[in-house]
Amino acid sequence: MDLHYIDWIVIGIYGVIIIGIGLWYSKKAGEGLEEYFVAGRSLPWWIAGTSIAATYFATDAPLAAASLVRQYGIFGNWLWWYEASGVMMIVFFYAKLWRRANIITDAEFIELRYSGKAASILRAFTATYHGLLKNLIVMGFVLLAMMKFSQVILGFDPLYTLGICVTVALLYTMTSGLFGVVYTDLFQFITGTVGTIIFAGLVLYEVGGPAAMVEQIKSLEDVGPGTLDIIPQSEHMSSLQFISYVVLIFILWTRSAQGDGYLVQRLFAAKNEKHSVLAALWFNFATNVLMTWPWIIVGLGSLIIFPLATASPELLADPELAYPMMITEVVPIGVKGLIIASFLSAFMSTMDTHLCWGASYMVNDIYKRFINKTASEKHYVKASRWAILILAVFAAIAAWQMDSIERGWLFIIQLTAGIALVMLLRWYWWRVNPWAEISAMIASFILANGPFWAAILEKIGVFSQEVQDEINVVFSSEYDMLRATFILVASTVIWITVTLLTRPDDKKHLQNFYRKVRPGGWWGDIAKSCPDVVIENTATSKWIGWFIGVLFIYSSLLGFGYLIIDQNILGLGLLIVAVIGAILTIILAKKSFKEV
Repeated sequence: MDLHYIDWIVIGIYGVIIIGIGLWYSKKAGEGLEEYFVAGRSLPWWIAGTSIAATYFATDAPLAAASLVRQYGIFGNWLWWYEASGVMMIVFFYAKLWRRANIITDAEFIELRYSGKAASILRAFTATYHGLLKNLIVMGFVLLAMMKFSQVILGFDPLYTLGICVTVALLYTMTSGLFGVVYTDLFQFITGTVGTIIFAGLVLYEVGGPAAMVEQIKSLEDVGPGTLDIIPQSEHMSSLQFISYVVLIFILWTRSAQGDGYLVQRLFAAKNEKHSVLAALWFNFATNVLMTWPWIIVGLGSLIIFPLATASPELLADPELAYPMMITEVVPIGVKGLIIASFLSAFMSTMDTHLCWGASYMVNDIYKRFINKTASEKHYVKASRWAILILAVFAAIAAWQMDSIERGWLFIIQLTAGIALVMLLRWYWWRVNPWAEISAMIASFILANGPFWAAILEKIGVFSQEVQDEINVVFSSEYDMLRATFILVASTVIWITVTLLTRPDDKKHLQNFYRKVRPGGWWGDIAKSCPDVVIENTATSKWIGWFIGVLFIYSSLLGFGYLIIDQNILGLGLLIVAVIGAILTIILAKKSFKEV
């Protein structure tokens, strides 16, 4: 697609602004690790929450959302919508606890919660597991999305795109740390959200509005009867598919219920408990309600403009190309620059966060903790910048080896499913020890990589080719969600068994943790030995807050969705429920933290 000079000017202005913001905060970020990685713990809730949402709005998300619509229908987006209920757990159960911990990374939490050599080993293992393995996979498919986008829109060679994207992301992330990341994220969130809403509006205009769009999709012979289903319907899918989505919605939300990585990094950086709780709540709404539907509208419109029956071989082979192809088809000159800038915003806000977050593990939890314990703060900041550079190079290599964003998402779900419950219970059950987490991580990693181990065993003669073929069938996409559930259940059985067979953690260390974080829950003799510790909220009040919060988010999500597919009465009714739910959720959220 040939861009008009006006579009290039818009893109250029965007680039200058984000690099300028990064350079503006470079001096402040260089003062020490707290300034570089948690912004001096000074962020208000709306900055922290917006930064999380901007990171979530990655380049992979619009492409994958449109692709899911083309392949499965609207309900395919439950692949991420299920997380809304988990994030609401963060609001009422975990946000304030993370802020009280007063740490730089969630890997550092390990030695706050546990003691001894096992805790040290687990901290290093966690930093490597999340900061390298998981992080590089995520950055890989974010870069892959950018490569696909630029190939369709600009005709760029993928390798050339990799070079440009990695270089630009490095320019301000290395210099400014989290300060630059969060304030560029604010600008990028506004740019990205406005751009995608305008894009969705242009698509609706092109197809004649919601009612006309629905009628045209229903008249297409090449789409499934469940394309417009927002909630999965058993009559429109196979029994296995339906069971998989039910499992996904009702079980796998535990994966996101504690929060980790870049999300909790923003909670560490919040001003206090109040701002951490409200940041998590705002992020949940912004991500699952504001940002999702414009991408889905583009996916629905693509079924009309690029019908499956007449789509190009390239689009049929890779439905993730639909989103950028729609830009070339419906967006006029001048607006294309804004839409492309919004897509660049999605890329930058994710890459900068993952580079900064990954480097925090490498420096705070590996280099400073185990290699060089006595260096100056400025030395650690310099090491952090080198760590960001190294991560960017490895992320580019990871992207070069990938071909599907959706497969990357599913692998992350399976890779992390087995550690979900141990991460939740380590806050509230005193008996959880470091060996529980170690065993859960190892079990989850092994179970998520079945075909890899099967191939090795087949090569050394343990498995026959026929057995390997059967294992590959089990690991096919049709079984993805059921397999993730199996990983969760099997890993949970393993880590609970390991916990009960190994010794409890040091009592004094547990008392110190309980006094500092004040989690409540099943702390038995530890709680009895700390009679001065006051737990502010009961479990009942937290669960009521969570339930109403989930009602608020899903009523909002479904309400807007039904308006888009021209079911106006149902949509408006759900939005009324959402408004009432929002008011009650905010009231209950404010009661869940101690005013500071």
